[in-house]
Amino acid sequence: MPPRSTRPVTPLEDDDYPAYTMGRAAEMLGTTPAFLRALGEHRLITPLRSEGGHRRYSRYQLRIAARARELVDQGTPIEAACRIIILEDQLEEAQRINEQLRTQGGVSQPKTSA
Repeated sequence: MPPRSTRPVTPLEDDDYPAYTMGRAAEMLGTTPAFLRALGEHRLITPLRSEGGHRRYSRYQLRIAARARELVDQGTPIEAACRIIILEDQLEEAQRINEQLRTQGGVSQPKTSA
């Protein structure tokens, strides 16, 4: 998933700043580095790489990984968990755009029958 930040902030404030190594990220999530690699293989998150080629994760990516772990812990296959999260993100973005258009007067409300 792409970074979300639109305003310049310091690395301490930036949810998209790749501050965490794979080992630290796995420790924080209570999972394994292999789980994080699998999320990358399924294109749920794409960690940035350090100059030495090591994966680095942002807080935003860790929140996504935590959501994936919740689904997997509930018995959802990892492929399905990744797809669910991607669809949830797309739905949230579409709802945000719809609301933005609605408040600008660009979209009329659908009529419902009583």
